[in-house]
Amino acid sequence: MSTILEQTVDRADPAPDFVEAEVRYVVDDGTPPYRYIDWPEMADKDRPPAYEPRRVKIANGRSCGESFALPTHGFTLVERPTAMQDFYDEEEILRVYYPETEALIKAESGARRVIVFDHTVRTADKSRLAERWVRETVHAVHNDYTERSAPQRVRDFLPADEAEEALKRRFGIVQTWRSVAPRVESEPLAMCDGKSIPGVGFIPYQRRYRDRIAETYHLSWSPEHRFYYFPLMTRDEAMVFKVFDTDASAGVRFTAHTAFDDPTTPPDAAGRESIEMRALAFY
Repeated sequence: MSTILEQTVDRADPAPDFVEAEVRYVVDDGTPPYRYIDWPEMADKDRPPAYEPRRVKIANGRSCGESFALPTHGFTLVERPTAMQDFYDEEEILRVYYPETEALIKAESGARRVIVFDHTVRTADKSRLAERWVRETVHAVHNDYTERSAPQRVRDFLPADEAEEALKRRFGIVQTWRSVAPRVESEPLAMCDGKSIPGVGFIPYQRRYRDRIAETYHLSWSPEHRFYYFPLMTRDEAMVFKVFDTDASAGVRFTAHTAFDDPTTPPDAAGRESIEMRALAFY
């Protein structure tokens, strides 16, 4: 494992030890939100989430002196160059980046078996948003899987007998996040230290398809949350983080995260382009 603690890229002005920025939290009104996907006749039945902005302190993970790891924080930053040439080429992602990601998650999580099952490219470039797997950045504090949806992913990707046997043992969902561009100049990723997330405030948010229901957790505000970011992440760096773990004794079970507008971002900064990978991890 090779956690990066110090600034490793050049910039005109050193990144500050922390920034203060607004992040969006879901408002817990007692009724979980949901929306219908690919189901036009149900579009008027959506119950979208309401959000509230909160100003939070986001510490510079490169200069804070902490050593980040999956069991202690729920995330870690590693230096891991990739052989990828074009992250908008889906065939190349499947052929090159899926095996790279499997090896990375095995190394960082200690899982005996890893199955990468999904990926999303995110960009602010409107012309690319119509492409498969390309979406906008998410400006809301969230965790990608819930107590209901995480086991369902095992059932989605393994044969029925194998899935039920796997669900008897510890498993988790681990994700990676990497810049597609040479470096992240805007809308960086803020990670919420999993140890700082109390056992409340997890609001299920359903995406209802014709044939299945997907579910994520959006978080309501807590003064206990502690956020970190890693300024100017390069294409050779990867964030690895847990979004689900069945074993509470293994440390952090969830790691909330969000894109945010860095107040130190110069006006001519390039738009953020990034790729997320999602994997089942069996221990």
